[in-house]
Amino acid sequence: MRAASPLSLLRGPAWKNRIALAPLTNQQSHADGTLSDDEYRWLTMRAHGGFGLVMTCAAHVSATGQGFPGQLGIWSQAHMPGLARLADAIRETGAVSSVQLHHAGRRSPPELIGGQPVCAFDDPETGARAVATGEVEVLVEGFVSAGIRAQEAGFDGVEIHGAHGYLVGQFLDAENNHRTDGWGGDATGRTRFLKAIIDGLRASTRPDFQIGVRLSPERFGIDTMSTRTLVGDLMCEGCLDYVDLSLWDTFKQPVDPALQDRTLFGWFSDLPRHGTRLGATGRISGSATLEAALSAGADFAMIGRGAVLHHDFARRTLGSSAFASRALPVTRETLAAEGLGPAFVDYMSRWKGFVAE
Repeated sequence: MRAASPLSLLRGPAWKNRIALAPLTNQQSHADGTLSDDEYRWLTMRAHGGFGLVMTCAAHVSATGQGFPGQLGIWSQAHMPGLARLADAIRETGAVSSVQLHHAGRRSPPELIGGQPVCAFDDPETGARAVATGEVEVLVEGFVSAGIRAQEAGFDGVEIHGAHGYLVGQFLDAENNHRTDGWGGDATGRTRFLKAIIDGLRASTRPDFQIGVRLSPERFGIDTMSTRTLVGDLMCEGCLDYVDLSLWDTFKQPVDPALQDRTLFGWFSDLPRHGTRLGATGRISGSATLEAALSAGADFAMIGRGAVLHHDFARRTLGSSAFASRALPVTRETLAAEGLGPAFVDYMSRWKGFVAE
């Protein structure tokens, strides 16, 4: 089975297989962003369950960049003891560890951050204001400092959350980011924020520290062909160890009617990689879809729903070519047995048809 083969990267330790835990929102950390026992249990159960890479949920890099209640934080030294405890536990299982670095931008609820959210542009709908030119560098430094904390805590790497319309994606937003100060407008300006974060992390962390980025190839004001160019450039530059494409459905066609002659993932799988790994996320629900994703050109697969339903999804898929995830809906008791804390179960109950009530 292709998924069972180790995955080497340009830097850092090889992953023991090609199955990675997706960075899943779960709302079960403490209010101050420190690691809870529920969050620790959720992640370490997946590490014991055979995943090659275990990644945290989106961890906010700034107190004013929080996106949801109960979010893990990585903006303060107060977060370090819990992060170090988690990194140590993941390492003991033989899995590689990563923290996803996140800033919600205009999607930060004002009541949660105690003020006005910030964005690459003014957004009347959310009340977010465009950051001043001088503030952009501060935001970049927030990501870099968070990456340094992840390294100091003992993690093998970080992933920059550039998908789903959060702050990095807001700078990439071709429909709305019309800044004229060099941080928007054309493709060079729109991608400058992400590239500045990557360059800062690479300059500030050790040579074997793994750095990846998650990107949305469509929606959220994102143009698929512009993203294809960005991914191609990042792979050619060799600054990243992997690109994680959040597709929602790995096998779907693009939204753009002009691009219907191949799958959305297919618009990226043919790019020269120069050693940078390419991952796919979305509707990989068992052994068959996992192997299909890898056969379509993915170097690895990020598992979300399957990992919620089975803490040992990786072990099960590697052990049987016929394994498929549980059918929905499932009971609260089932999710609790799979290591979800009460807050996480409540969160999943808001997904239509997921939890039997």
